[in-house]
Amino acid sequence: MKFKLFLDTNIVIDLLGEREPFYNSAAQIATLADKGKIQLIVSALTYSNVYYWLSRFEDKEVVKEKIRKFKVIAETSDLTDKIIDKGLSSKFANFEDSLQYFCAVKEDSNILITRNGKDFKESDIPVLAPDEYLKSLKNK
Repeated sequence: MKFKLFLDTNIVIDLLGEREPFYNSAAQIATLADKGKIQLIVSALTYSNVYYWLSRFEDKEVVKEKIRKFKVIAETSDLTDKIIDKGLSSKFANFEDSLQYFCAVKEDSNILITRNGKDFKESDIPVLAPDEYLKSLKNK
């Protein structure tokens, strides 16, 4: 069974938007998935958020093509009515973060990867920044 990493939206934006100084670690994680060493999961919500942010700076068709290519290496967790209800009832300060979290839980993710770890204080899943995750692989 592959290790399941749930990527928060900011990591996907870092990757597809090639945002420095965050791009390199996001790209290394994507490469691990492309090689079949890990499984990447994102919520359906991530795609609309990524499109919204990146299309402010790039051609909309270019952004769509980037998303199409990313979908090849990532599985999508559906945003269900049950997840929305859990998010509305949760103690998360940010509703969008709660939706991401409950999608990660639904998919039995091993780790939630984000640069905003403080936003996931309520998480029962380990939360790591991309660099922290990559360092943990070197320590094994």
